[in-house]
Amino acid sequence: MKPDDPLLRILACPLDKGPLTLITADDALYNPRLRRRYPIVDGIPQLLPSSGEQVSPEEHEQLLARMVTAGGASGAAGSPEGEGRP
Repeated sequence: MKPDDPLLRILACPLDKGPLTLITADDALYNPRLRRRYPIVDGIPQLLPSSGEQVSPEEHEQLLARMVTAGGASGAAGSPEGEGRP
């Protein structure tokens, strides 16, 4: 899956229904709110709740750093607009 894939605009976390971020290095989708990573197998996102794995606090920080290094939340399924604003 590529960052410009239109499918990223409609994919959502199966648990909180929020947007997911593509982590191209891991070939996975990531929900930073719940700290869950969902694999992409043969180009198909595995978005069952049981397919996601919890990441450690250290790995979460690394993933956030990758997202920032890549120019913010990469892909169209980045963080929701206005999140964290009053």
